[in-house]
Amino acid sequence: MARPRTGIWLIGAKGGVATTTIIGLIALKKGLSENVGLVSELPQFAGLDLVRWEDIVIGGHDIRSTSLVEEAWKLVYESRAIDGRIVEKLRDDLAALDANIQDGTLYNVGKTIVDLSDTKLRTVQETPRTAVDRLKGHIADFAKANDLQRVVVVNVASTEPPVDEKQFPQTWKELEPQLNETGCPLPASSLYGIASLELGFPYINFTPSLGTAIPALDDLAKQNNTCHMGHDGKTGETLLKSTLAPMFAHRNLKVMSWVGHNIFGNMDAKVLDDPENKKTKAVSKDRLLGKIFGYTPQTLVTIENIESMGDWKTAWDHIHFQGFLGTPMVMQFTWQGCDSLLAAPLVIDLARFADLAKQKGETGLLQQLACFFKSPLGTEENDFAKQFAMLEAWTESLKA
Repeated sequence: MARPRTGIWLIGAKGGVATTTIIGLIALKKGLSENVGLVSELPQFAGLDLVRWEDIVIGGHDIRSTSLVEEAWKLVYESRAIDGRIVEKLRDDLAALDANIQDGTLYNVGKTIVDLSDTKLRTVQETPRTAVDRLKGHIADFAKANDLQRVVVVNVASTEPPVDEKQFPQTWKELEPQLNETGCPLPASSLYGIASLELGFPYINFTPSLGTAIPALDDLAKQNNTCHMGHDGKTGETLLKSTLAPMFAHRNLKVMSWVGHNIFGNMDAKVLDDPENKKTKAVSKDRLLGKIFGYTPQTLVTIENIESMGDWKTAWDHIHFQGFLGTPMVMQFTWQGCDSLLAAPLVIDLARFADLAKQKGETGLLQQLACFFKSPLGTEENDFAKQFAMLEAWTESLKA
């Protein structure tokens, strides 16, 4: 009997993270890549019924009219992130997948993202409900055409401007009528989430955008017996913060200030050049220190677009802390990594674990996936080691 297949539907499907994810999945399927960087391939997760590479089908939404092959070559020549020989071997596979990528929505994404979009989408006039139904249709058609038992929707699109979560009601029953209003303040990331949850499919928000962070959409997930999690994938500097901050706390060393400067030059950097979009990201990167320490040191997070850097992100951190007898000391580190290559394996991991959670009947927030996020929903735990223990405990319970 044929094994059931799972779809991974990527929002922002032709962006750097999504393109790298797609290249990685095809390369894994064809045996052209090792599993380095994939948490789900660690020994402690062996034996779980995780979807296999050959059983994954890829589709998605995007707002630009470029092709996957074109974007893949940009990662080779502009970002110097991927070996061109791999792209050459996968050229036909990438070209074929363009047919699985549909037009997304520009609803409340902010001016900077609109300016980067395909001109034809800027003229589309639709209410949030009309947009949700259109997006749902694309995902449902994809599932039917490929005979998919499940689809996991993962948002890897550009960061939207911040949204005040307090303005939304607590229940789906109260929120749903707002979708018929053109002035509805929900952003695109939430509309994609609603489309996914209304279909009963898991939704993962890898971005700092609002997505399904509000209680009303958690309510929707539970009503439709599905699950969701977010937000903002933890790939580099913040991963180190969530690992190093507990060290200071456990040694009772008082951190007085923590400054982080980030420079990179990909599409995400262009979007984050807009102060409104940058605000969303900076808040997400900065929030965990107070959660870990129990007090709030002076902090500064800067994010700058340096075009020559391409997909290579450099973060320099300066930590000023107080030791015994009040003596001030300093720790500094520099982190440099390829942004999309750090993110892509985590996107694959999250899709596989969310697919497993759906199989096992999990509903609501998947708090056990907190270790993958800068601002994990539903938990105040920000210590990476403790977060990872949550993932291990959950998977062990599934083996029992």
